Amino acid sequence: MRSKSAIPAMKPQDVVVLLKLMVEEGKPWTQISIAKALMMSQSEVSESLARSNYARLLYEKGRKVARQPFVDLLQYGIALLFPQQPGNMVRGIPTAHSAPPLNDLIQSDEKYVWPYAKGNVRGHAIQPLYSSVLPIIEQDNALYEMLALVDALRVGKARERNLAMDLLKKKLL
Repeated sequence: MRSKSAIPAMKPQDVVVLLKLMVEEGKPWTQISIAKALMMSQSEVSESLARSNYARLLYEKGRKVARQPFVDLLQYGIALLFPQQPGNMVRGIPTAHSAPPLNDLIQSDEKYVWPYAKGNVRGHAIQPLYSSVLPIIEQDNALYEMLALVDALRVGKARERNLAMDLLKKKLL
């Protein structure tokens, strides 16, 4: 049991929830609809929203993402809070510079993938921010692109990070 004075720490799934809220912006949503869309439990979404609200990443009673603070978190904090190093060669779904939209801008023989048995690309394993995203990105292209851009911030070299941040700013600001 956590004490009342404990400071809630952000978790990787919080970034996924915030990105999903950005994708759904302007559409009505409930915690249950977000939970279903992200294959999370409603309590996980509720706790995630509470942490994001505490971190001042939400406003209007937790209904809207505070764009600039969220972009700042992605730009300056994501690689430090949730670092990732490319792993072994596996089959999976392309991410970072190997996925849209960066794969149109960056040509590389080195592929990065989220390990996934249904994937069709071989590359270096990158663990996704939250494992439930793998089956859902097939139906949610907008979320897939944002998660891939976030992974470019987590594992990319300077050029990839800069391009990814530019694209994220266009989508989020």
